[in-house]
Amino acid sequence: MTQKAPINNPLNGNIEDQLASYLSEHPDFFSRHPDLLGRIEIPHESGAAVSLIERQVETLRNQFRASQKHLSELLEVARNNELLQERMHRLTLELIDAATFEEVLNALEDELHDDFKADAVELRLFSSSHLDDHPDEALSGQIATFEQFFNRNQPICGKLDPHQLDYIFGAEGDRITSTALIPLKSDGVLGLLAIGSCDPKRFAHHQGTDFLTRLGEIISRTLQAVSLPGI
Repeated sequence: MTQKAPINNPLNGNIEDQLASYLSEHPDFFSRHPDLLGRIEIPHESGAAVSLIERQVETLRNQFRASQKHLSELLEVARNNELLQERMHRLTLELIDAATFEEVLNALEDELHDDFKADAVELRLFSSSHLDDHPDEALSGQIATFEQFFNRNQPICGKLDPHQLDYIFGAEGDRITSTALIPLKSDGVLGLLAIGSCDPKRFAHHQGTDFLTRLGEIISRTLQAVSLPGI
């Protein structure tokens, strides 16, 4: 009985890899053999078979849509940054013109409510000399709950605990679901600026804080130049 020779599959071994490598190195292959484009079929997600050129067109369309989406996102970020810079500029000018603590507070209230859509704005100041002379007494008092925040000396965003909300916003604390907390430091004064929102996504913990850091520096410098209330 004659034994049949095994069928030789040309794609056995590393032929597929060699073919893929050859096509990568010779991207003009199908331009020299255009008849193959219409004859090659590739399985589609729908279950039907499509030609290679149809698959390529669909791939390019998907890439184009992804690029358009990415470009739109970049443009949106650029527009938001430009708007943020304009608002920051207006607030800075208002603070430069402020001659008293009350005028600083009014400028923050007006600009942050109007331009930055804040639902609540509170400024809390403590005497840094008192903190130096009586650190245990101070930290066991009103600002104990903010000890970690002051030690880090960096703005934070997110949801505050009920004790912090009550101390900063009082009766309004029940409706504040996200807050930007900014440390303030100037000669003889330690404080914080709290910007509260009723929108839980307005100040998310993962958001960048570069703008808030700059805002804190501007306010701190302004407080050095005005007459502070007795604290």
